[in-house]
Amino acid sequence: MNGANLDDLVDLLGRWASGRGPLYLLLAARLRALIDDGVLAPDEPLPPDRVLARRLAVGRGTVVAAYDLLQQEGRLVRRQGSGTRVAALDLPATRTADGVAANPLLLHILHPPDNVQLLTCAAPHDPPPALCEAYAEAAHRLAGLHEMGYQPAGDPELRAVLAAYYTGRGLPTTPDEIIVTTGAQQALTLLTSLLVAPGDTVLTETPTYPGALEAFRHAAAVVRPATSIEDLRERPALAYFVPSVRNPDGAIMDNPSRRRLATLAAEHDVPLIDDEVRAELCFSGETPAPLAGFHRGEQIITIGSLSKLVWGGLRVGWIRAAAPLVSRLARLRAVQDLGGEVVSQLAAAALVRRLDEVRAAQLATLRRRHDHLCAELRARLPSWTFEPALGGQTIWVRLPHGDADSFAQVALRHGVAVPPGRSFDPLGAHADRMRLHFLFPEDELSRAVNNLAAAWASYDGAGRTVSRHPLVV
Repeated sequence: MNGANLDDLVDLLGRWASGRGPLYLLLAARLRALIDDGVLAPDEPLPPDRVLARRLAVGRGTVVAAYDLLQQEGRLVRRQGSGTRVAALDLPATRTADGVAANPLLLHILHPPDNVQLLTCAAPHDPPPALCEAYAEAAHRLAGLHEMGYQPAGDPELRAVLAAYYTGRGLPTTPDEIIVTTGAQQALTLLTSLLVAPGDTVLTETPTYPGALEAFRHAAAVVRPATSIEDLRERPALAYFVPSVRNPDGAIMDNPSRRRLATLAAEHDVPLIDDEVRAELCFSGETPAPLAGFHRGEQIITIGSLSKLVWGGLRVGWIRAAAPLVSRLARLRAVQDLGGEVVSQLAAAALVRRLDEVRAAQLATLRRRHDHLCAELRARLPSWTFEPALGGQTIWVRLPHGDADSFAQVALRHGVAVPPGRSFDPLGAHADRMRLHFLFPEDELSRAVNNLAAAWASYDGAGRTVSRHPLVV
């Protein structure tokens, strides 16, 4: 990077050091935003560590740590002799109608590539008939409402229905312990904004949901994978676990481990997020007990949504937590958007009341498609290994050689987009893994496996190209 471009980068960084927390995290957060917004383009070179450190008047270690963190996330590539560059994209160049480059992390959602089967986004593709019926019921209910509709904590009817839902699962809950959100992703963002400061440590499982990792990183937190449940003794600022049908591998934590996890969170005063977004999708038909049911302390926070159970376009989620925390979250939510859309919440209330029926229909389809995908993989790609999922919508596959990042690029050229395993780890591990969903109908799953087999036949396993990937849900 020449001097003029260095000046441009310094201008773009702006007041990057004005926040709270370690300088390397603040610098990484600002660079991350510039990369994700497309301001720093793929393959653009960045200044050497010493050059940028001298210009920013910080120690070289600050720049090295920021670069290393972004390399772990797949946003930068660092190689001896060729310096540091913005990571390439695994996607065709895509621009919006006005010619402005779209955010590369959202391309598969905002601008799906043509003729590519997207195994990146694991959410139901087709609205079920029950959703249409729920909206019809909501429209009828709407005619009787007499209010402005600004409800930062959520529609009172839905809060009451959700409180009854948790009470029915053995966790006594009142409506003032519920706040409704625009999906579970907003729930994570609100909780992170309230509970995590720059430089704080957030403890997560590995592998885990990439959307949570992104929320924590954008808060300039230090995200650390848990080696065991006992790591809660180190008292991180926040812990995030998915004990019920984990994304990406469909694992389910046993009850003794749940009890231990909840007890440690209470004993060491660690706020613990229990992500139950896929809890109702256990193939056994039994929904595991929420962590808060093992210890009634205020530290355990439960989040859920209907995006995986019903449809991705139904943007209704929630947080179950102690009433004082819910009150604080509602005040924060009011500043952001004054509350969610009411008609969808009324429809969500109708769906939760029909939960058993909705779940039975989804599980029947998911079990059938899961078994079909597993059979196809065993037949066409016998060298790939995986454990059948215990629920949910995805399986976690290990490649026998090479790495999933470089294979994902080959697969894309064969018409299939797959999310590599590094996206699911705070430190970029699991390079030999990838997640495959089984939400497509059986014929489409067969076509996807055929294309993956063709890609694997042409893949030599040589080289590893670190590159960014679309937002994974």
